[in-house]
Amino acid sequence: MTSSTNPNSEAALNSARRKAYLHLVPLLFVCYVVAYIDRANVAIAKLGMEKDVRLENFNSDTFGYGMGIFFVGYLLLEIPGTLIVERWSARLWISRIMVTWGILASLTAFVTKPWHFYTVRFLLGLGEAGFYPGVIVFLTHWFPKADRTKALALFMIGSPIAQMVSPPLSERLMRIGTNGNAALFGLSGWQWVFMFWGLPAVLLGLVVMMRLVDRPHQAKWLTLEEREALEMALNKERNSHLEQTGHMTVMQALSNPRVIILAVAYFFVVTGNYGMEMYMPSILESWYSLNMKNVAYLVIIPPIGSLIGMILVGWNSDRTGERTFHAALPIIIGALALLITPWSHGNKWLTIVLFTIAMTGLKAYLPAFWALPNQFLSASAAAASIGMINSFGNLGGAVGPSVMGKVKEITKDYDYGLWYLAASMTISAIIIILIGTSAKAKARNIAEKKARAEEI
Repeated sequence: MTSSTNPNSEAALNSARRKAYLHLVPLLFVCYVVAYIDRANVAIAKLGMEKDVRLENFNSDTFGYGMGIFFVGYLLLEIPGTLIVERWSARLWISRIMVTWGILASLTAFVTKPWHFYTVRFLLGLGEAGFYPGVIVFLTHWFPKADRTKALALFMIGSPIAQMVSPPLSERLMRIGTNGNAALFGLSGWQWVFMFWGLPAVLLGLVVMMRLVDRPHQAKWLTLEEREALEMALNKERNSHLEQTGHMTVMQALSNPRVIILAVAYFFVVTGNYGMEMYMPSILESWYSLNMKNVAYLVIIPPIGSLIGMILVGWNSDRTGERTFHAALPIIIGALALLITPWSHGNKWLTIVLFTIAMTGLKAYLPAFWALPNQFLSASAAAASIGMINSFGNLGGAVGPSVMGKVKEITKDYDYGLWYLAASMTISAIIIILIGTSAKAKARNIAEKKARAEEI
C-alpha cells in the first residue's frame, strides 16, 4: 500500500517533511547569509578602501573589475561541484567550501595593489563554487516537488537577510582607524570587515561537517517509518518524472537548448542584480553626499522588499504550480523601477523606494526560476544543468559591476549604468516567458497525443 493511501505512512511522511525543514533549512540558511556577506561586503568596504592612501590606484573601474572577476573563478568549478553534491556528499563538499572561502575572504584584508585584489577575488570565486547550486540540488534529495520551492525560498532569503545584517555591523567596523579612531593591530576598518566576516564561515564549515545529512536514510533524527515514507515519496516522484522526461546524460543536459537558454536568461538578470548590489552604496553616497553611517542604514531597506517578495512568490508558486510568470514578472517590475531611478536623483526617499522595488524584483524570481530545470531533466542531468546555468549565468556578476564601474569612470554618472542594468533584466524576463510558454505548449501537445493514442 502506498503512502498516498495509508494513513500511517501519510502521517510519517508529513512528520518527516516537518523535521527536514527544521533540521536542514535553518543551517543552510545561516551558511548562505555568511556566504553572501563574504561575497558582497566589498560594496561597503569599497567606501573605505578608496580613501586608504596605502592602496594604489583603487578607483571605480578597479572595484568593478575586482568584484566581477570573482565570478570567473566561480565558473570553473561550478559544474563539477554540483555533480559532487549529486553523486558523492553535500555535507563534505559544502563544509570544504565554507572553510576555504572563509580563509580567502579574510585574506582580502591584506591587499595593497589592484592585482592583489583581483587575485584574491578570483580565488574566492573558486573557493565558493558549487555552494549555491549544490544546495539547490541537495534540497531535491530531501523535499518532494510540492515543498521544494518553499524550501528554496527559505534558503534563498539568506541573501536579503545578509544585506540587512551586514551594513550596520560593517559600518561600525569601518570606523576603526578613521575619524580619529585608532587602528586595531595596525589594521583599518575596511580590513576588519573582511577579517570579521571570514571567521564565521570557517566555524560554520565545521558545523556542517557534524550536522548536515546527505540523504534521508542516513538521518538518525527520523524514525524508521519516517525515513521509509520520505524515501518512498521521493522515489515515486523521481520514477514518475523519469517516465515523462526519459533518461538524459549529463552531456545531453548541458547541450539541451532549454538549459542553454535558461543560462542566458540567468546571465542577464544576474548582470542587473550584482550591478545594483555592488554599486547601491556608492550611488547613495554620491547622489546625496551621505556619510558612511547613513549609507549603511539606508541600504538595509531594499532587502526588506526582497525578503517579503521571495517568501510570497515561493509560496504562491508552489500553491499554483506555476513557475514561468512567477519568475518573469518580478524581474519586469524590478527593471521598470531601475529604468526610472535616475529621474529620482534629488529625492532621496523616492530613490530608496525605487531601489527597494528593483531589489525585490531581483530576488523574488529566484525560487520559481530554480524550479524550472527539474521540470524537464532527470536527477544527474538536472544537477549538471543547474551548475551550468548558475556558473554561466553568474558571469553576469562579472559584467554588471564591471560595466557600472567603467561607465561611471567615463561619464562621471551612474544613470547610463542603471539603464543598462534595466535593459539586461528586461531581456532576461522575455527569454523566461518565451521558454516557459514554449515548454507548456509542448507539454500540451504530448498530453493530447497520448490521450488520442489511448482513445484508439
